[in-house]
Amino acid sequence: MVDYNLINDLGIDDNQIEKELAEALGAGALEEAIAAKVDETIGNFKSGSILKGRVIGTAGDQVVIDVGLKSEGLVSMNEWDDKSAIDMGDEVDVWLENVESDSGLVLLSKRKADRILNWQRIVETSKEGDDVKGRVMRKIKGGLLVDIGVPVFLPASQVDIRRPGDIGEFIGREIEAKILKIDVERRNIVVSRRKYIEEQRYVAKEKVLNEIKVDQVRKGVVKNLADFGAFVDLGGIDGLLHITDMSWDRINHPSDILKIDQEIQVKVLSVDRDKEKIALGMKQLTENPWESIEERYPPMSRITGEVVNIVNYGAFIKLEAGVEGLVHISEMSWTRRINHPSEMLSLGDGIEVVVLEVNKDKHEISLGIKQTETNPWMRVAEKYPPNTIIEGRVRNLANYGAFIEIEEGVDGLLHVSDMSWTKKISHPSEVLKKGDMVKCVVLSVDQEKMRVALGTKQLTEDPWINAIPTTYIPGQIVKGKVTKVTNFGVFVELEPDLEGLLHVSELADHKVEDPHDEVKVGTEIEVKILRVDPQERKIGLSKKRAEWATEDGTAGGPGKPRSRRGGLHGPGEESTDVISEFPLRKMDAAESEVGGSEKPSEESSPQSEAIAETPGDQVAPESAETTEQQKPTAESEKAPEAVKEDDTSTGSGDDDSDDKKEAPPEEDKPEV
Repeated sequence: MVDYNLINDLGIDDNQIEKELAEALGAGALEEAIAAKVDETIGNFKSGSILKGRVIGTAGDQVVIDVGLKSEGLVSMNEWDDKSAIDMGDEVDVWLENVESDSGLVLLSKRKADRILNWQRIVETSKEGDDVKGRVMRKIKGGLLVDIGVPVFLPASQVDIRRPGDIGEFIGREIEAKILKIDVERRNIVVSRRKYIEEQRYVAKEKVLNEIKVDQVRKGVVKNLADFGAFVDLGGIDGLLHITDMSWDRINHPSDILKIDQEIQVKVLSVDRDKEKIALGMKQLTENPWESIEERYPPMSRITGEVVNIVNYGAFIKLEAGVEGLVHISEMSWTRRINHPSEMLSLGDGIEVVVLEVNKDKHEISLGIKQTETNPWMRVAEKYPPNTIIEGRVRNLANYGAFIEIEEGVDGLLHVSDMSWTKKISHPSEVLKKGDMVKCVVLSVDQEKMRVALGTKQLTEDPWINAIPTTYIPGQIVKGKVTKVTNFGVFVELEPDLEGLLHVSELADHKVEDPHDEVKVGTEIEVKILRVDPQERKIGLSKKRAEWATEDGTAGGPGKPRSRRGGLHGPGEESTDVISEFPLRKMDAAESEVGGSEKPSEESSPQSEAIAETPGDQVAPESAETTEQQKPTAESEKAPEAVKEDDTSTGSGDDDSDDKKEAPPEEDKPEV
């Protein structure tokens, strides 16, 4: 400030002062010097410039800064990273926002000044690829904002080698990163922590790969958890700790025993330096419980365990830490039908089991629950010997038969072939349904395979033993209905469930090219019985011989009784040659009274199967349902002498031209 009182006391006027200044500075120099000084002073205090200031005090949460202007400026304490570091007299760089505000104070900002100065410093001293340190400020769109002196952008993909689930956990942390890009025009810098870590890990990885060996025990940090295991950082390279190598005991998920960033000790199991893969183990640091397993769990020993897992095929039982055995579903009960192990067991159940087999190499133990009880099949053979009549419930039906429940847990098989002597049953559902009660005869018991064979037809006598042979005698003439026509002959139903075969050579006196031209399905015809074979359960018929007999009988007058042949030769009793009583109908009635039939067997032929014979011993297919696949045998071309001779009872001639007809080709012969 100018002291005008002092100047007045000196008695110097203004003109004299200006004259003396002009002599000292030269003409015009005074004005220039003053203007320059003013410009310099005003230039330093323009808004948007950086000034040097000094801390002269505090006012509340404000710091008072003297920058050489007519009034002081105020700066918020929040602009200092460490408020405790603010001391009186400290020199600071501040940004002049306004020389004079509405309140008359100078507006200053320390933070803006720091950023501008730091930006200039970074641009001058750093370049892309350099390492920097900074503190994560906050989370922004696409990444993090990091303060390295100036705010820089850290993309989320560059935060770590494996992108973390939440990058917000890095806020407030000091990190090291590498500069990826500097944009001077936009005043923007992009950094990468991932790249910095990768470079550091590469150096460490090379060191680890050179040092690491199989069976080494090393420290590591869990970096990531997956369903199949954990990745452990060994100090530059990650190794895989598989879930099966974490513990001898059962582990459902690695998170059961491990946490991310947990430090653990592991054993090196294998090293692949080419692929940079390392397999690690934790359980290998403890004793293997399977080493002496055979001594602790000998076969047939009884032990108690806990159900720890249930699957479709069985249940896993924990015997001790790290040792489990499998109880297969087939080893749970002798008699009970179990569809799923959960019907019998629950997780956490304590049960008694028997050791069946131990495989030390595969770490497997087979266990059984049913072996803790007596096998009821040991008593089945004694309780149900063959020929025992039992009554049971139809539990299930299959294509080949029906399963009959004899007692709880003990089933017998009633095969389709053992359901009826005469009726051809294609499926057991034709005569039975689930839940039916049925009487059966025990045919056999296989204790080892736990099987019982049952039959219902055995409840009655086999009609082929007496009823059919005594009723249908060779030489008789009977009526029947055509049920099927094939290229080798015709099947004729003599009575329900009983058929005979009329061979093509026995259809007519002339040579028959196509049997369809002679008879039609459903037509009722008269045939002569040529042969009855109880062993093969077949009947052979002849239409032409019945016609011969009819012609001969007509010559003698209508209604005249004719002798019934007791065979192909010789006289028999007087008869009209027509059978009126059918034994099989009585058999069916008897069977229905017994309680139904069982499942048919695919292997045997029903009693309705017939035997067909050409003039001689030709044997026909087993039944009308054997289809065209069954062809006549080579014997069909041979007519036995018994047929060639005259039929004395019918007056037939000696014409054997039909008997000598050419037999069908070999491939057309039926199966006997």
